Amino acid sequence: MHPFDSPRLIADIGGTYARFALETTQGQFEHIASLRCADHADFHAAIKAYLATLPKVQIQHAGVAIANPVEGDQVRMTNYHWQFSIEEMRQRLGLDTLVVVNDFTALAMALPRLSARDVRQIGGGAANKQSVIGLLGSGTGLGVSGLIPAGEGWIALGTEGGHTSFSPRDEREIALLRFAWKQFQHVSFERLLSGPGLELIYRAMADYAGRSAEDLQAPEITQRALDGSDPVCVDTLDLFCVLMGTAAANLAVTLGALGGIYIGGGIVPRLGSYFDQSKFRQRFEEKGRFSSYLAAIPTYVITAEHATFIGASAILEAQLRSINSGPGAAILNQIRRAREQLSPAELRVADHVLAHPRAALNAPIAEISRAANVSQPTVIRFCRSLGCEGLSDFKLRLASGLTGTVPVTHTQVTQDDSMLELGAKVLGNTASAILQVRSALNRDMIDRAIELLLKARRIEFFAVGHYGVVAQDAQFKFLRFGVPSGAHTDPRLQSLAAAVMSKDDVAVIISSGGKLPELLDVAEKARARGASVVAITASQSPLARKADATLIVDHVEDVATHLPMVSRILHLLVIDILAVGVAMRRNPEVMLDGMRQELEEEAPAAPAPEGARGARSAAPGVSLAAPLARLTSHSR
Repeated sequence: MHPFDSPRLIADIGGTYARFALETTQGQFEHIASLRCADHADFHAAIKAYLATLPKVQIQHAGVAIANPVEGDQVRMTNYHWQFSIEEMRQRLGLDTLVVVNDFTALAMALPRLSARDVRQIGGGAANKQSVIGLLGSGTGLGVSGLIPAGEGWIALGTEGGHTSFSPRDEREIALLRFAWKQFQHVSFERLLSGPGLELIYRAMADYAGRSAEDLQAPEITQRALDGSDPVCVDTLDLFCVLMGTAAANLAVTLGALGGIYIGGGIVPRLGSYFDQSKFRQRFEEKGRFSSYLAAIPTYVITAEHATFIGASAILEAQLRSINSGPGAAILNQIRRAREQLSPAELRVADHVLAHPRAALNAPIAEISRAANVSQPTVIRFCRSLGCEGLSDFKLRLASGLTGTVPVTHTQVTQDDSMLELGAKVLGNTASAILQVRSALNRDMIDRAIELLLKARRIEFFAVGHYGVVAQDAQFKFLRFGVPSGAHTDPRLQSLAAAVMSKDDVAVIISSGGKLPELLDVAEKARARGASVVAITASQSPLARKADATLIVDHVEDVATHLPMVSRILHLLVIDILAVGVAMRRNPEVMLDGMRQELEEEAPAAPAPEGARGARSAAPGVSLAAPLARLTSHSR
C-alpha cells in the first residue's frame, strides 16, 4: 500500500459521539478520537476541535458517515440538533472533497474490505464471492442494507427493511406481539430488534411470566442475562437472538444473499459467545422448504472496531476515482502535458490553476490574472492554448470534474418540515430533476426537432391546464425572433387550430403524462393535415409514439396533487433549448456577437460598480447579459 499524497479525514457521527481519524494509507487509521457531540455547538466546531489536537497537516479530502439519511446537500440529524450544508462545510473547512453518507451505507460498503479477522462466522458454508450480501445492524434502531456486485465494485442498497412487519412463530412470540400492540398499531422488527426493543421484550416477557417488570434499561437487561441473575432477562435476550434469526433469514431469501448475511450495530457484537451459542442460527435455518437453501448461507458477526471508517473510506475512494477520471481531471492533465509549450506568462497561469483548481473555477478573470501575476489577455490565451473557446468554456470543462458531494436526489416533502426545510427540498428536487433530464437528453431528437421548427411556416403550441403558461412562454419567445406562432390552451380552440394546419406547419404539444385525449386528438388531426408534430412529454407515452420528434421529460412528481412544479420548470427549460437552438441556426451572427462580447468582457477594463461585480461573481464563467438572455424571460 502506498501512502496517500495527504492524509484523509474520516468521521463517524452519531447522536452521542463523533469519532474521527486520519487515514494515511488505505485502511491505516491514526489519531483516532471520540468527542461528545454535546460538548460542541455544531458539526463544524467538532471537526475544528479534533483538528486542533493534530500536528499541523494539510487535509484535502474527507469522508463522513452520519447516523441520518443523506439526501441532497442539506444534512439535518434526526436524533441530534446538528445540521449543515455539505458544500458550505467543504468550503469552510478548505477541503477539495467532502463526501457525506449514511452510516449504515458506509458499514455496508465496508463488508468487501473486511478480512477474516474482522468477522466471526456462525454456521453455514462458504460465501459466494460474486453474489448479493445482506446486512443487519441493531442499535438505536434496526438498519437493513445489502450489497449488489457491479463489475469490479458494489452497489449499496438504501432500504427501510427494519420496518417490515414482525411475524410471530410460536405462543411466546404471539404473546409478545399482543403486548406490543397495546403500545403500537404497527409492530415492526425495529420495534423489537433494537435498544428500545430489548426493553419492550423485557416488559412483555415479565407480563408473560406473570411478574412485575423493573425499570431496566437495555444495558442492564443484557448484563443480567449474560450473568444469568434474572430469568426474565435471560428469556428476553434469548428471544432477541431468536428474532434476529428470523429477520436475518427473511433478508437472506428476499435478497438471495448467497454472499452471506452480516450482523453489526451496537448490540450483537457485544454479546460475544452468547450470541454464537444462542438459537439465532437454528431459527435462521428454520424456513420449511427453504431450510437447505438457508443452511448453505453463512452468517457473520462484524467484530472490526473501525468498520464504519473502512466503509466511509471506500466511498470516498470511489468518489475520488470518479473525479480523477472525469472531464475536470482530463483538463488538469492536459495542462500538465502542455507545460513545455506554454510561454512563461501562460505557465504562471497553469501553475496557479493546478495549485488552486477550485479557486480558479470560482474567481473572475481579474482575480486569476492578479494571482498569477499576468495580464487578463494572457489568461484568455492560456485557455485557448488548451482548445477552449475562452475562460467560460475552460471553467465549464473544469467544473464538470470537481464535484465532491453526493448527487442530489428527489426528497419527499412532509407535514413536519419547517419552512426552511420545505424550501430546501423544493429547490433540491428541482435541481435533481434538471440534472436527470440533462443526462437523458437525446441529441438526435433535439436536432430533429430544431430542424422541423426551422423549416416551419408557422408553429402552433398546444398545452392544457397548468402547462398553458409553457405554451404561452414558447409563443412569446418564437415571436420575438420573427417566427409566426400561436399558443392554444382551450381544448375546443385546439381542435379547431389543428384542423386548419398545413404540411408546412409544426405542432408542438406539451404534456407531462402524454395521455390526455384532447392533446392526442390534436396530434392526430395535425398529422392528418400533413403537419409535423414535436412532443415534449414522458417516455413511452401515447403522445410520444404519435410525434415526429419527441423530447423526453421524465420526472418524480405526484401528479395527483394537480400542482405541477418540477415538471413545469422542466418543460420551460426544454422550450429554452429549442428557442436558443432555432435562434442560433437562424442567426449565426448572434453567436459572433456573443464571442465578441466575451472578448470585450475578458479584456482589461475599468473596475465595475460594486453591484455589477457582485452579480457577476454569483455565477462565475457565465455572462448574465449574453445576447440570448432575452429569450429566457421567465428566469428574470
